[in-house]
Amino acid sequence: MINIQHLLTVADAYREALCIEDKTVSSRVFDDSKKLTALRSGSDLTVSRFNDALRWFSSNWPDDAVWPEEVSRPFVEQAA
Repeated sequence: MINIQHLLTVADAYREALCIEDKTVSSRVFDDSKKLTALRSGSDLTVSRFNDALRWFSSNWPDDAVWPEEVSRPFVEQAA
């Protein structure tokens, strides 16, 4: 089962790949610089917001970064 920790793992890999701060990642994904911090502290997300976040990461993943192996990467259709 996929859970919040999986989302945080993806967020951490993205942050490390781009050498940016957690609040920057949070702003890009959630339009809220404090959301990742809240999730790390036990906050929760709706299923749709969770799925939207994983799709955002998949669509915006850096070309030279490795997606975390323990997290299934969602397929995102590319615009033509």
